[in-house]
Amino acid sequence: MKAQAATFVALLARDVRVLRRQLGQFLIRTIMQPLLFVFVFAYVFPKIGQGFRGGSGGVSFTTVLVPGLIAVAINFQGIQAVALPLVQEFSFSKEIEDRVLAPVPVWMVGLEKIAAGAVQSLLAAGVVFPIVFLVHARGAAPSVHIHDVPLFIPALLFSCLLAAALGLFIGTVIDPRKITLLFAVVVIPLTFLGCVYYPWARLTPILWLKYLVLLNPLVYMTEGLRASLTPELPHMPVWAFMLALVGGSIGLTIISLRTFTRRVVT
Repeated sequence: MKAQAATFVALLARDVRVLRRQLGQFLIRTIMQPLLFVFVFAYVFPKIGQGFRGGSGGVSFTTVLVPGLIAVAINFQGIQAVALPLVQEFSFSKEIEDRVLAPVPVWMVGLEKIAAGAVQSLLAAGVVFPIVFLVHARGAAPSVHIHDVPLFIPALLFSCLLAAALGLFIGTVIDPRKITLLFAVVVIPLTFLGCVYYPWARLTPILWLKYLVLLNPLVYMTEGLRASLTPELPHMPVWAFMLALVGGSIGLTIISLRTFTRRVVT
């Protein structure tokens, strides 16, 4: 068991070292999307006299958007950091064959990939914070603070874990020849229907959509961050999104490890 733990740490350290060598690429792909959103909605729109009011008491659209942008960065990075390399390893690079030769069970190799993806998702969330506070027009700063630390930390950590587990699942079930469809069929629908641009509670007039989006894991990431960062906005009950984040992380981790093991064996 001790040897397996040491091997797990060594595999994780290898991925962290690769991330350090590719830090520039990581920052570019992490920063671009939230930077453009914040630049347009928090800087350009106020400058040209166009804006949105998103909540009770005239909460700005920028404030509504911030928790969603952090959740999108987490979700996007978790999927990209795990699914895309895994597709390459299973198809043409065959690097996965070297990894599974490590003196650990096959499922532990998959678990290490989830851990590495969760670390990258956490770093992506940290990158978004300074962007939303620095890029805005005068008087258009978002009203975002960590109001509930005991809620924010588990919501953030389980969001990262869920995103990475989703990345492992996608990477083990998607056909490498159809990887270009990943963003069109998976990432974009998850983003637009993930309550990024609107609180989940505001979907009541479209009741069928309000319940349909509950199938989207990004909804729970966004609502968890919204509850702890902008509690003045309506949000999903704490017990509901935490149950989904914790249960979804555990359940999807188990499922993705099974699909990973099956894919490696076959």
